[in-house]
Amino acid sequence: MSDERTPDGTVENTPGRGERPEADGIEPAAPEEFGLVQVWWGSGKGKTTATLGMGMRAAGHGHRVHVLQFMKGGASSVEPVRGEYNAIAALPGMSYENLGHYGWHGMADGSDEEGHEAQARAGLERAHELLAAASAADLGESIPLDAPPEDGVHMLILDEILYAADRDLISTDDILELLESKPDALELVLSGSHAEPTYLQEAADLITNVRKEKHPIDAGQRARRGTEF
Repeated sequence: MSDERTPDGTVENTPGRGERPEADGIEPAAPEEFGLVQVWWGSGKGKTTATLGMGMRAAGHGHRVHVLQFMKGGASSVEPVRGEYNAIAALPGMSYENLGHYGWHGMADGSDEEGHEAQARAGLERAHELLAAASAADLGESIPLDAPPEDGVHMLILDEILYAADRDLISTDDILELLESKPDALELVLSGSHAEPTYLQEAADLITNVRKEKHPIDAGQRARRGTEF
């Protein structure tokens, strides 16, 4: 393909017309094409990592992003402070909350099994609150970067919600009801689950299977600070 150029001298057939991207300040801005439902599931490492990375990208464009974590636990090697929480706290326009135990349901790790269910139900109720707030907001407009999520967000990430459904802490119908209440302009991202969420096949716009081929945990590697937490 020839190196075609526009009248101002930039390259036509390349991303950004051949201009090298550079970092810029973050100012509140409304997204132009949000509104899809994304699902990230699978046996591999990286589902939360991918969704948080996408949230960071959206926040970098000035869009308001919120992360609601359902069942984010971990082994005894995981410390009570997560690196992603520190990073989110330092990033304009992105916020988080965790309504799950530090521990995993059904893993005999000493955490309270009934408590897991109560926290999952509380997470579901909170998700409905956030969707209602987004419905009441004008998502076609910018939202102040420091606004609380109750004022609406452009992207809502429900981390590990599919895992909560896998463990029967909430039902698949609960998740489908959430999707039905999603405002058109909200980008809704669901993650978790090692089992294929076939019930979302028709409701979701994007479904990604993060598949494990090799994982150091199988060789006895514990969770590492800076990669797993």
